[in-house]
Parts: sequence; C-alpha cells; structure tokens
Amino acid sequence: MTSPAPRRNRVCKRAVVRRTERITPHMIRVVFGSDDFVDNGFTDHYVKLLFGKPGVEYPEPLDMGVVRETYPSEHWPTMRTYTVRSWDEDSRELTIDFVYHGDEGVAGPWAAAAQPGDVLWFNGPGGAYAPDAAADWHLLVGDESALPAIGAAVEQLPPGARATVLLEVEDESEEQKFNGSGDLSVTWFHRSGSSSPRGDALVAAVEALDFAPGDPQIFVHGEAGFVFRIRKNLFTDRALPRDRVSLSGYWRLGKNEDGWQAEKAETAREEREAAGA
Repeated sequence: MTSPAPRRNRVCKRAVVRRTERITPHMIRVVFGSDDFVDNGFTDHYVKLLFGKPGVEYPEPLDMGVVRETYPSEHWPTMRTYTVRSWDEDSRELTIDFVYHGDEGVAGPWAAAAQPGDVLWFNGPGGAYAPDAAADWHLLVGDESALPAIGAAVEQLPPGARATVLLEVEDESEEQKFNGSGDLSVTWFHRSGSSSPRGDALVAAVEALDFAPGDPQIFVHGEAGFVFRIRKNLFTDRALPRDRVSLSGYWRLGKNEDGWQAEKAETAREEREAAGA
C-alpha cells in the first residue's frame, strides 16, 4: 500500500497593524510590524496579502494547505498582490500603500477600516527590480498602482543619479512628494478633466521623450493597456535591450486581480504552445 504524499507546508507570514495614515484622498498607508518579513533587496518587492472572508475563523498560524483541505473554496481567503512601499529593518516595520475607492474591491475597504492590532497574513516577498547605480540615467513610468514601487526606487537612487519620472493620477490632490538624493525630473498627468483614455498621456510622453545618451534603466508598471503600448515603443521603435527594462501590467481595466491573473496565465500558455509548434 502506497502512503499518501505528505501535505505541503504553506504556513503564511504574519503582520500586525501598528498605524494607518490617509496620505492622499485615495491612498491609505498602513504600517505593520512583522517579525517574518525578509528583505530581498528589490525596490519593487511585492507580497501576496490574504484577506479572510467575513465571519470565517481560520487556524493560526494561517496555513493555506490546511485551509484548502478543510474549508470550502468560497471560504478561502482572497489574495491580492501589493508592492512594499518601505521596510525598516531596525523597527521591523513594513509599509504598504493601498489605493482606496470607497467600498470597491477587497483590500481598499480593509485598509480604510484597519485598526492597530489587526492581523494580516502574507506570502513573499517577490521582486526583480532595483535601481542600477551603473545606469547613466533612469526612466520610471506608472499610475497609482506603481507609486509605491516608484517611490521606493526614487529614494534608493544614488546621489545625483538622473531620473525622469512620469506619473498619472486622478488629479492634483493625488500627487505625492518623494525623498531621496537623485536628480529628478517629475511630471504628473491628471485624468480628471481629460477626455483621453487612461494611460494615453503616459504613452504620448514616453513616445515624445528625447532619450539622453548613454545606458538607461527603465521601469514601466501599472495598468496593462498602457504598459503594453509603451513596451512596443521601447522594444520595437527604440530597440532597447530587454535586460535594461522592467515592465509589468499590475492590473487590467475592467478586471479584478483574479480575472487578470487568469488572463495572463492563458496568454502565457498560448505563447508556450506557439513556441513549441
């Protein structure tokens, strides 16, 4: 008789809310304390946050292997991906910024209601980008969803490093100030009062940008539609080397994270099949 395979341990990491702050009308900063977070050195490091379903009690520590084996799927926590805004090793403080649009979504309402002592479980971090001190100049482009990663990157630029930063938000009230010692040129684009589709201003700005001489490092993250269009400009029109560009569609207009992740997985499957044909 064959013994059943041992269950994979999927114990999650623990974070406890210390304080919250509304940094703009639609951005809530939550500062957690965590003894479980391990910094990976990236500025776009992200975590998978697990939001429990209302009224459902989970075993602690949260083990998703146990949850999937013993709970119906409708009771499984909802997972959402968020970029770490900052990590303070000395105080063990993990800061995450949440975009908030009232009762819409899962994470935003949770952040709006969060109180000191609330517990949130997470997995990660993952990540792949940090500013390269050897780059001659930097280009960082994004919307609200990329603000935490761009803010973290700007604050880690070497002193005097040249960087062009292009950001799209709803209006002037959503703009943020960045710390750091880099030589920054920051341009904000506002959707409010504009008839152009989301991301158009960013695409146009990148297409019109006169790239400085030398070796750039480029970071373009945010809504998948404009990221894809900028990708074409960088790789097809400008023929930039792919290892100098970090691109990611964090989300897609009209889809929640579950739907967007499913679409990306299907696209990746089709590409693999086409490559093997």
